[in-house]
Amino acid sequence: MIDFAEMRRAMVDAQVRANDVTDLRIVAAMLDTPRERFVPPGLKNFAYIDEDLLVKPGNPARYLMEPMVLAKLLQAAEIGPDALVLDVGAATGYSTAVLARLAGQVVALEEDAELAGQGSNLLVELGLLNAAYVQGPMTAGWSAEAPYDVILLNGSIDSPPEALFAQLKPEGRLVAVVGQGRSGRATVYTNTPGGVGARIVFDAAVPPLPGFEPRPGFVF
Repeated sequence: MIDFAEMRRAMVDAQVRANDVTDLRIVAAMLDTPRERFVPPGLKNFAYIDEDLLVKPGNPARYLMEPMVLAKLLQAAEIGPDALVLDVGAATGYSTAVLARLAGQVVALEEDAELAGQGSNLLVELGLLNAAYVQGPMTAGWSAEAPYDVILLNGSIDSPPEALFAQLKPEGRLVAVVGQGRSGRATVYTNTPGGVGARIVFDAAVPPLPGFEPRPGFVF
């Protein structure tokens, strides 16, 4: 019988705490969230490795970000207990479940109906009543609940769309990995009176978030 709670503690100690995540609220949230519930049955034994996990094959494939990158992004976002958070590309909902333990309310945005259904069911099963799924294009955000204190993007992107910046509160933060592969940089964008400022916080390589690729230009 696999002891998932022990695997969870090992993940937090070796991947989260060991990589300068000092926010005890994030540590507690990840200790409380059963990641094995959010992956396909065949991957449950691998739920706590320091890798991105495939949750839906295809083109595009969908992943859960590796725990260390997620934890460091959450720490950089500075999420308060009363914050309203938009979780873009929530997939099966692991990031949403962690966020629900940190924030006041979480909106999980997912455009894949199957993933949204799985995630919504899991949130109910775990009793996370302050988080809910909505379905729609991820690049458009979810203006119905805006403005947000924090927007999290679950995957690497070329650049954030202006539609997401427009849904931030004053001093609101958008956190994402910008750039592909080894060129990826975890970046915090802050909505200031003078415009949106950007701050790189660490290097990261995570799978791309579908729909955020650069549009091809005209070829003459």
